[in-house]
Amino acid sequence: MTTVYATLDSPLGELLLVGEESASAPGGTALVSLSVPGQKGGAVVQDGWRRAPEAFAGIAAQLGAYFAGELTRFDIEYAADAPGTEFQRQVWAELDAIEYGTTTSYGEIARRIGASSVKVRAVGTAIGRNPLLVVRPCHRVIGSDGSLKGYAGGLERKEALLGLEGALNPAPAP
Repeated sequence: MTTVYATLDSPLGELLLVGEESASAPGGTALVSLSVPGQKGGAVVQDGWRRAPEAFAGIAAQLGAYFAGELTRFDIEYAADAPGTEFQRQVWAELDAIEYGTTTSYGEIARRIGASSVKVRAVGTAIGRNPLLVVRPCHRVIGSDGSLKGYAGGLERKEALLGLEGALNPAPAP
């Protein structure tokens, strides 16, 4: 299977999209990674990868519509053999279920997957290893007190995404 990549300008900086040519959709691409500049654990272009912006045309169009405030749910094929442990995949599936314009807490994600409260840190670590920023909405997970907590792409980007979605709590009245 051939790994392809492209870069895309966005309000968050230049995005790096990495995918695999999809067998299920001729000419399609299954997304493996979407990362931002300076992202902790973000993808880096490797030897042997093929630059193929055309392979990401559909994904790029969806991202453009999202950043324009016109799209609230992505319809993107993810690579079936993407990296991640079973626990991480469980956590990531919960991220996919968080609705646009809403937030949830790390503790709530732990509860949803049946993890004890002592596993909240492990949930946070799994969320931090999400290889699909923006499209798998880990930015929608906040602290139980409503504060913005870690984001592999930086808290300023998390705040920008939540602001775009209208999910930031309004400032308290003086």
